[in-house]
Amino acid sequence: MEESRESAAGTLYHVKILHSSATDYYGCDEGIVLDIGDLVLVPTRYGLELGRITGTVIRGDNKDQQKIQRKATQADCERYELHKSKEAGAFQICREKILEHDLEMKLVSAHYCIDEKKILFYFTAENRVDFRQLVKDLVSIFKTRIELRQIGVRDEARVLGGMGVCGRTFCCHGVTDKLRAVSIKMAKEQNLTLNSMKISGPCGRLLCCLAYEYDTYRECRRELPSEGTRIRSGKETLKVVDINIFSQQAKLETEDGGALMLPFNRFFHDSKRDQWRIRDN
Repeated sequence: MEESRESAAGTLYHVKILHSSATDYYGCDEGIVLDIGDLVLVPTRYGLELGRITGTVIRGDNKDQQKIQRKATQADCERYELHKSKEAGAFQICREKILEHDLEMKLVSAHYCIDEKKILFYFTAENRVDFRQLVKDLVSIFKTRIELRQIGVRDEARVLGGMGVCGRTFCCHGVTDKLRAVSIKMAKEQNLTLNSMKISGPCGRLLCCLAYEYDTYRECRRELPSEGTRIRSGKETLKVVDINIFSQQAKLETEDGGALMLPFNRFFHDSKRDQWRIRDN
């Protein structure tokens, strides 16, 4: 669909920051022509950053929304590439200084801000780190402002990127907008193995994709008896032992230890008796 139009009131642009892969929505002054795929300069908590427009959404009022400063120029892009070429060297120097000061921190990336003379160093650490002397050393070397920012391991994966067990790029790096909280309950709801090695990503945290289908599973299970529920059918009591969302069938255990498979549409909840029942064929 063509998106090359003057920005209108209520239109928000979905922008992905090139360096960190973080995403957010930004408004824009009317009259500015922007396309999906355009590079723009947007304000972030660390200063102006170069980002790419990946989509739009219409909202009624975006007066309080952060705004795209302007469309990136050729000079902006060249400056970004120049800074990017210097980041590897800055990263190496910072890492050597961290080792020199014997600091318990892991350097993730170095980033030259596009709009001002400042270098951001992102790092992870288990505990609080006193890096004041490290900053002094870096300032004396680079002769510019230095900021060290501690981030979490999921943010580290989003910044660096990589390939997941599915063979595709990390969700946090290439798919998701926000780092949504993921819980072990989501894995249980989907009948997944609770082996931490199988449901955790390279970052060591639960896979982002566990959250994708969780709401669908939860909604479906609301209309079904939970596992362990005992249902009276005729003269026999059956026990629900498994709910298979894909086959749309439930497995029940009979009193003599046998197994019975029934489709979901055979179950209904008797509100008067507050119990699950099975419809006759």
